[in-house]
Amino acid sequence: MSRNAKIAAGGVAAGIILLIWLPWWAALLIVLGVPTAAYLTLDPSQRRRLRRVTRKEIGR
Repeated sequence: MSRNAKIAAGGVAAGIILLIWLPWWAALLIVLGVPTAAYLTLDPSQRRRLRRVTRKEIGR
């Protein structure tokens, strides 16, 4: 299993646990808020590089 697949599987497992343990709106807030907060903490140059890399992988 690749590193990205392990991260994705962990994210899905954490999401399911949050949905069971918390109300749906709180779980949704966490699932959407954490990646958004992480993206906003990046420097502008890091954001550009991230967008460039994701565009290249989409076109693969």
